[in-house]
This record gives sequence, structure tokens and C-alpha cells, in this order.
Amino acid sequence: MPDWSARLSELAVAAKVPGAVLGIWQDGETTIAPYGVLNASTGVETTEDAVFQLGSVTKPWTATMIVQLAAEGRLDLDDAVVKLLPEASIDPRITVCHLLTHTSGIDGDVFTDTGRGDECLERYVALLADVEQLFEPGTAYSYCNAGFVLLGRLIEVLDGGTWDESLRKRLVEPLGLTRTVTLPEEAILHRAALGHLGTDGSPVKTWQLPRSIGPAGGVTASAGDLLEFARMHLTDERYRSMQEPQVPYAGGIGGFSNLGLAWRIYDWQGRGLFGHDGTTISQVAFLRIDPEARLIMCLLTNSGNGTALFEPLATEVFRHFTGVGHPASPQPADGPVDDRHVGRYERATVQLDVVRRDEALVMEFRATGDRLSFAEQPVQEYELRPTEPADGDHFVAREAPDHPWVPVTFTPSHVFASGRVTPKR
Repeated sequence: MPDWSARLSELAVAAKVPGAVLGIWQDGETTIAPYGVLNASTGVETTEDAVFQLGSVTKPWTATMIVQLAAEGRLDLDDAVVKLLPEASIDPRITVCHLLTHTSGIDGDVFTDTGRGDECLERYVALLADVEQLFEPGTAYSYCNAGFVLLGRLIEVLDGGTWDESLRKRLVEPLGLTRTVTLPEEAILHRAALGHLGTDGSPVKTWQLPRSIGPAGGVTASAGDLLEFARMHLTDERYRSMQEPQVPYAGGIGGFSNLGLAWRIYDWQGRGLFGHDGTTISQVAFLRIDPEARLIMCLLTNSGNGTALFEPLATEVFRHFTGVGHPASPQPADGPVDDRHVGRYERATVQLDVVRRDEALVMEFRATGDRLSFAEQPVQEYELRPTEPADGDHFVAREAPDHPWVPVTFTPSHVFASGRVTPKR
């Protein structure tokens, strides 16, 4: 068996990640390896039981509760959301399934802080009356945090409490999880990680996203607890439907080929995996599950450089157990570069400007609106390079030379990047 602690340490140093925890469960055997420090300012050591923000790995937790409610006969996945939640001023054609599969068309990156009170989700849903509908429900995919807040509010209405309380009663307590929390006053009772910027490694100044985003990205947990949650999805037939493809995801990075009910479905050289990634304020989390190999891997990091650590480490872990590693990132290729996609693209809390510079294209990312309250780097710049197919519409982008390339696709009306549709203005 490889020395996973040593490999985590070596690769984390190379990726400039201050602290991380690797979790592996393989057919009943668990390995948890910590590395580094949770906070570079205090020097607090990372331990096996340290808690990290899971970011969007929260979404399968929220989806699991929705599936439980469906099994109880309290809702149907094809129900119109407004039937169950009349307070929601959204397109009446949007169903629960549209929310679970990011196909509602709601402009999803609404990060409005509606307070710390128990009514924060109710207040957030009221704000969606003013949010743009990007496309007809069910006709496209665009990553939608707002949709999962709506699902969280559905859970509150049907369970008669807060989303946080339902999470405890439906998942945390039945699974015997002792290091899974949602609120900062709970996290501080544990060894909690702080995010660090990928550029210079400096600690961030804001710890957590607003509570109103909880059902989309508010779970904080240890690697051991996350493995236990994932193991339930590996072994419990009640949740098998969540792993069934619902929406194809063309050209997905990392083998992401289809979306189930919240779970991302991956094709790694013919091996079918499922999982999810999550990013908050310079904390990045990863979860991959190979049902055939009865293998689960999670990686929790406290750095914007988390992906640079995950990809080589996941390759080593999965090659050891299955012979198949993480798919290679897309790469630049010779292709045309012209001005057809130069211009401004905007969605909620994000402005993207594509500019021509020295015979190349550059994408400037600018946080706007409510995102500015927690954006540690409100302006970022990405180089754009052509990739296959070489048609002038397909590119790859990266913020820094040591980061993996990610796909960016243009159409005359929008750009598709980071899984999101951003209209051209």
C-alpha cells in the first residue's frame, strides 16, 4: 500500500496548498491522512478530525433530503415548485427535477445575504422575483446555486423547521456524524480550516458564505464524516436513482459527462464514477466514488490551488485501486483567434469582459453586486487559448501557469464557462 500521507505532503507542497485532508474508503478499509496547517496565521496543525467547508459538495446532501421527502410521498420530483412553494415568484413551469439538475434557467449566482436568522431562506426566495430567467426551463444546463436554496426552502416548509435542523435530523444524526455542522458557532467548536489565496497563500479575511446560501454550499465537515455520507450513497439502494443520468454534460472537465440528481457522473476511461466538487472562499473540496471498485476518495483543502493538488493525487489513488487515473485536462491547440467573441458578458454577480491583447484573447472576471461582500479577489484575469475543435468557438482558460486548463465555449449569444451560461450584453 502506498504511503498516502507522504504523497499528500509531497504533492501539497508542489501545489502550494497550506493544509489538506485526504480520505479513502475502499471496501471497508478507511485511510485518513492530514497535511499542513489549517491557518497559516496561527499555525494550527491539520489533524484527521479537522473540519473544512464542503462548498457545493453540500448539494448532494440537500438533494438526498429531497429524495427522502419524495419517498415519503410528500412531493414528486415532477411537481411544479410553485405548487409546493407558492411564495416563489419563479417561472411556474420549473419543477423540482429542474432544480436538482440545474436546468431551471434561473440566473443562479445570487449571493444576497439575507441575515443570520432562521427566516433567511424565506427572505432569499422572495428576492428571486427580480432575478433573470436565462433560458426556458428544461432546455439547457447552467449551474444554479439559487435552485438549491429553493430546494432548501422546500425542505423547511415540508419539515416545519430550518434546513439546518432537517439536515441534522435526516442525515447527521442517523449517520452518527459528529463533525458535520452548518453554522460558524458550531464550526468553532472543532479544528476549522481557513481559506488561503492561491496567488500568494495569504489567509482570507472572510470565513464563510452567507447563511442564505446554506443548502447550496453551507456544510462544513471532516473527511471521515464525508466518507460516511458518501458510503451511504454507495451502499443504500434508496438513493441509487440519484446516480442515474438525467442531463448530458458535453465536454465536461475531469470526465464529467452527465448529471444525475445533484450528483455529477464521470466517465474515467470507461469506468463510471459519481461525485461532486465544491468551492467557497478559497476552500476547495472534492469527492469521487467508484461503485464497481467500492472506492471513495475525498480531498478537503484550504487553498484556491486545491485543484492543482487534487488531479495528480486522484490519479495516484485511483490508479492504485483501479488502474485508471483522473482524465487529462483539455489542452490548447492551433486554431483561429478573431474578434467575434470580444465584448461583455454578464450574469448575476459576475461581469466577464473578453478583450483582444497582443494577438490573443483574455477574459477578465469581475465580481459585482453581493459577491463583493466575500470576493477576496474581485478581479481576476484568465488567458484564453484555442482548443479542439478548432472552430474559433472553443477555448481553454487558466488563471496561472500551474493551474489546469478549463474549457470555455462561445456562441453568438453567450459564453459557457464554469458550467454557467453568461449572456452577451
